[in-house]
Amino acid sequence: MESTLHKPNNQWEETQDWMSRLPDKLWDVPLYNLSIPGSHDTMTYCLDKRSPVDPQSPKLLQILDQYVPCIARAIILKWSTTQELNIREQLDAGVRYLDLRIAHRPGDSSPALYFVHGLFTSVTVEATLKEILNWLQAYPKEVLILACRHLQEMTPELHRHLISCIERIFSLKLCPRHENPTLRNMWKQGYQVIISYEDIMAIKYECLWPAIPYWWADTTSTHALIHYLEKNKQKGRPGGFFVAGLNLTENLAYILKHPMGSMRKMTLPKLPLLYQWVKKQHPGARRDSINIITEDLIGSDCFISAVISLNRKLLFNHKS
Repeated sequence: MESTLHKPNNQWEETQDWMSRLPDKLWDVPLYNLSIPGSHDTMTYCLDKRSPVDPQSPKLLQILDQYVPCIARAIILKWSTTQELNIREQLDAGVRYLDLRIAHRPGDSSPALYFVHGLFTSVTVEATLKEILNWLQAYPKEVLILACRHLQEMTPELHRHLISCIERIFSLKLCPRHENPTLRNMWKQGYQVIISYEDIMAIKYECLWPAIPYWWADTTSTHALIHYLEKNKQKGRPGGFFVAGLNLTENLAYILKHPMGSMRKMTLPKLPLLYQWVKKQHPGARRDSINIITEDLIGSDCFISAVISLNRKLLFNHKS
């Protein structure tokens, strides 16, 4: 089998199977009360500069693409690429929540689906899900939360096609939404995948969980981002899964002011302050607890280890 050929990078030896390494006292804590690292816009490492521009991109960029596509797509690519590790590297690094922005390419007569963020990816959704399955087969005690988000240009037929693909690929590994998602319960029944589906059609399928709330600050300011997250914490966390997005977001005006910039150049200098915020958090059921935390440029700092380490706080003084 292909999964047997997978050899993880030694630098991630401690994170590739971190869920199975958790103390047994945490095996009965629902996953929405644990601290889980995720990647924001997971699939942007393979955006295709030759693909169509996302129809939801700013109009100015779409106009530029019509007349000077080489310039427009170069700009879009460097500001849309939020991840540099491929899917297996992210999973080996410890990511357990995948932010999957799925879309159908405009003008494509086939049912093939891709990921999108400014541009479309070079790989299909189906090929990526199969790659994820191969990884899961190598790590049978790890659990992934796959968030199918945005779902652009999707007809009812394309929704059914995607859901059928999910069911066929993951099959008995899919955790039904009525289950109590603790590690012990999921291990016992062989469940490894929770699918969050951002569409009303999710109601019709027991294998699909509702959309997971995502706290998105929509700012380039680190201080504004942290203030936004802290304000949401004061209001109280949702009862189930939720995401604190530790990702900075540019707009067209910011891009035009920084013509030589990129997502990487904007984000890297600000990671240390975001890392300090992570270390102060705690998981659990309290109003001010966190659950899933996502970041750009996974692997550029100690973010994942910091998020995983927060689970130790549940062993001392905090109720799960």
